[in-house]
Amino acid sequence: MSFAQRERGALVVSMAEIGPDAPTLCGEWTVRDLAAHLVIRERRPDASPGILISALAGYTEGVRRKAAQRPFTELLEQVREGPPIWSPMKPLDAAVNLTEMFVHHEDVRRGTPGWEPRVLDPSDEAKLWTVVKKMARMSYRKSTVSIVLEKPDGEQVTVTRPSDRSVTLRGPASELLLHAFGRNEVRLETSGAGADVEAVMKLDRSV
Repeated sequence: MSFAQRERGALVVSMAEIGPDAPTLCGEWTVRDLAAHLVIRERRPDASPGILISALAGYTEGVRRKAAQRPFTELLEQVREGPPIWSPMKPLDAAVNLTEMFVHHEDVRRGTPGWEPRVLDPSDEAKLWTVVKKMARMSYRKSTVSIVLEKPDGEQVTVTRPSDRSVTLRGPASELLLHAFGRNEVRLETSGAGADVEAVMKLDRSV
């Protein structure tokens, strides 16, 4: 079973345990709203482009709202099943859904105060580190200072252009990935000038 499949199963369990009306880290979305998003992303190819294209977002949101009215158990079952057999996502599930399932699982877990980071298998952290190195330049593109991401073992990657001012973010790849995806509920160590660190932590990291 792939990392993406394991995270999908764990996400569904967490959603069921916390309930449909619990908050998430996805703005005003509840767990039900997030489940509906995942369902239309994989099962409504006519609506999914609006997830990335702002001009189509209104249509996508309408489809998502309608889906969210369905029974919560039905939504969870479709999230658990993953892409249907006819979906082009089906053979690519392990690749295209790894970060989607991991990040949204943490959106559910960390939406309520009192959360604690999970301890992931080193092989899973390694997969997330590979993703971090590929996408962090886009996430931190608006930074005016150099940003270095550093794992606990000391391995680093500089994800912005060199600058005479630098901020280092240290933590497991899982925490670095969540921050790169715009989440603020993370556990990271930072170093650099205070004002620069504050600016990086508040940076618009949308991709």
